[in-house]
Amino acid sequence: MQGSNASVSQIEAASGFSPQSQSGHGSLQHQEDFVASATEFLRDYSRSRPEVVALWAFGIGFVLGWKLKPW
Repeated sequence: MQGSNASVSQIEAASGFSPQSQSGHGSLQHQEDFVASATEFLRDYSRSRPEVVALWAFGIGFVLGWKLKPW
């Protein structure tokens, strides 16, 4: 039984996930870091490939407008 607990803690250490790290202030900081890195990635991608981003925005807007008609 001790071997399975050791392997779980090794998996948690390798993945960066542990129940203790997901509670409290550390979780909020992790989420803020994730949002900041995702925002930076999207900005860089949209600057390098604006036509792709424009087509995706048009397509998403078209589908939402089609499916969420007020009438």
